[in-house]
Amino acid sequence: MTATIPGRFITIEGVEGVGKSTNLGFVAATLQAAGHNVRLTREPGGTPLGERVRQLLLHGDARVDPLAELLLMFAARAAHLREVIEPALAAGDWVVCDRFTDATYAYQGGGRGLPETAIATLEALVQGSRRPDLTLLLDAPPEVTDPRLRARAPADRFEQEEAAFFARVRATYLARAARESGRVRLIRTDRPLPEVQADIAQALAPLVGRT
Repeated sequence: MTATIPGRFITIEGVEGVGKSTNLGFVAATLQAAGHNVRLTREPGGTPLGERVRQLLLHGDARVDPLAELLLMFAARAAHLREVIEPALAAGDWVVCDRFTDATYAYQGGGRGLPETAIATLEALVQGSRRPDLTLLLDAPPEVTDPRLRARAPADRFEQEEAAFFARVRATYLARAARESGRVRLIRTDRPLPEVQADIAQALAPLVGRT
């Protein structure tokens, strides 16, 4: 009996307003067209616990301390990995996740100012050696993303943050992309959508072609 070939793990990252929602479907459709079963999921979320954490952090009325926010993110991630991501990959499915640990480094690290070492410790504890096979970092300058954010109603807790917060988040994302260029592919989204999706398809091509 032939063992199932493990699936691939792809994450999509970026600050609010870069077009993640628009391009998640394109990534899934591209993988499906190549013959892969695709599991779309998100963080925080993906499990009953994760969705409750999402509701609390994005839409809750009470202020959440940054350290508590970080721990809740990793609690939700632990459940997400054990209940959804790892079983799907073991079954040979391709998992496409809207945000993962790069978002934690960007938002709780860069945005909230928590130490990278603390995030790395939790990453090792919760994930072990699991890392995305490919991360698509969608990026656009504030003059593109800010109007999109202002048009959203009602805005969640993160979308209500100041411009300086998003500048720190974006800078952290870009620094990670520069440091891990083999895994993280930077996709500029301040261009016509066909050009953006052509670059996404090009980034996916080497992974899709692997057996």
